Amino acid sequence: MAHKVAVFRKEHFNAAHRLHNPGWSEEKNEAVFGKCNNPNFHGHNYELIVQVTGVVDPETGYVMDMKLLSAIIKEYVLDRFDHRNLNLDVEEFHHLNPSAENIAVVIYNILRTKIDDRLALKIRLYETERNFVEYPVD
Repeated sequence: MAHKVAVFRKEHFNAAHRLHNPGWSEEKNEAVFGKCNNPNFHGHNYELIVQVTGVVDPETGYVMDMKLLSAIIKEYVLDRFDHRNLNLDVEEFHHLNPSAENIAVVIYNILRTKIDDRLALKIRLYETERNFVEYPVD
């Protein structure tokens, strides 16, 4: 019988962003986004948890080689997001509000193309110690 197991990799990155809808007035942006609408941006120390779920390989005992998962996250997420202004430096956010929800979806879409389709993928992103998002949801 094959056993399904979830493995997790935790990473951190620091990034600045501004939540702003250019189609709205300054007043509406301020009312909806508050301090997060600061025109000079603001930053977070994000905590990223990548969950990969699949059947344990009988030869290796792994769901996925964690060194490989770590390297993929570093190359395709951390190197692109860490110490960046998400609005200005990350192409996906030039026309997409970099909310925690949207950041999680973007990270998922990046990693989904790099991880075997037989493995389920889930992203949990902490923007603060108390505020976090998860994608996809069951």
